[in-house]
Amino acid sequence: MVGAPPPADKIIRFDDGSYFTFPQLRWSVSHFRQLMPTVEVARGLGAPQPLQRALRKDIDSLRFTPLGSKDSMTWEQSLGANYTDGIVVLHRGRIVYERYFGVLKDSGQHGAMSVTKSVMGTLGAALVAEGKLDPNKKVAEYVPELAKSAFGDATVRQVLDMTTGLKFSEEYADPKAEVWQHAAAGNPLPKPKDYTGPRSYFEYLQTVQHQGRHGEAFGYRTVNADVLGWLIARVTGQNVNEYLSEHVWRKLGAEQDAYMSDDSTGTPFAGGGLSAGLRDLARFGEMLRNDGRYNGQQIIPKAAVADIRRGGDKQLFAKGGYDLLKGWSYRDMWWVTHNDHCAYMARGVYGQRIYVDPKAEMVIVRFASTPTAANAANDPTTTPAFEALGKLLLAKPK
Repeated sequence: MVGAPPPADKIIRFDDGSYFTFPQLRWSVSHFRQLMPTVEVARGLGAPQPLQRALRKDIDSLRFTPLGSKDSMTWEQSLGANYTDGIVVLHRGRIVYERYFGVLKDSGQHGAMSVTKSVMGTLGAALVAEGKLDPNKKVAEYVPELAKSAFGDATVRQVLDMTTGLKFSEEYADPKAEVWQHAAAGNPLPKPKDYTGPRSYFEYLQTVQHQGRHGEAFGYRTVNADVLGWLIARVTGQNVNEYLSEHVWRKLGAEQDAYMSDDSTGTPFAGGGLSAGLRDLARFGEMLRNDGRYNGQQIIPKAAVADIRRGGDKQLFAKGGYDLLKGWSYRDMWWVTHNDHCAYMARGVYGQRIYVDPKAEMVIVRFASTPTAANAANDPTTTPAFEALGKLLLAKPK
């Protein structure tokens, strides 16, 4: 996409889907605002909260063994293996490692994909802690428009922890999967003349039907996060981008505005639409590491962070079929490892991550653009690399 205009065979478009093919994706994830409508998550007019730097030279040579492999690799090698676009590591609040690749620059924003869900989950957990959302109430009590859908008789807690029983496939390889119907509804472009389906995220949510029973198993489905976005908007009177700006982004002292993609009605995509600067998501992770406190103020209630860290029901999570995540759980839209460092993680397709390691006093944020959407493709290198770095920083703090 270089030139005025770029050569015809190099142009990347939203309307033909080329923006989501590889390797075009490596450009797209850092330029979503050029391709689709967005709404702003404003940082406000105050000065950014500075991040101190204490760069370390011993991280690139750190060795670890990928899951299922007999051969070790270095941290630096893992960056290429995972198609890293940008990565930053905070230790005790200071930047100890930061690198950028491809088209991403330190002044740019990158699609966070489903890391968005964990940001929304944090807002939801905060509203629960503040008594503004009752986790035991049915969704329809807050959003009557969903009464006839599968969400109507689900509790807020079941939505937050994705233990809803829904007829919704997230299988991207299946062109008939409901995830594509959801995407079609949220697509802001004019619909074909013969299109008769929902025309917005909120319209689509009203069509989701039951499959199974609520509360019986973990099932990762993006539509839960969109319902949470609707709940947040209903109880606060603000769209999620506005609420995130006022109650988190401005208070963090973010250095950049973030933004969220939206549908034809201007509704932000709560399931995966956030794009943000690398260091600003690191500030967000550092706030969580410090029990919700950052920049001299309590931004998220301590009780909300404690609820995330506690994790969810391991038995229900095990039914989700994540073979590489045995012993983990899911709580408030965060993936909780239950490892020795009590780490928890936000995960997005194509390799996006926020990793909070309380014991090592470490936060990692990674942006990536892997050829394969599913994180099972990069988990074998990602998880042991992050765990190894936590052990290094704990053993040799500087």
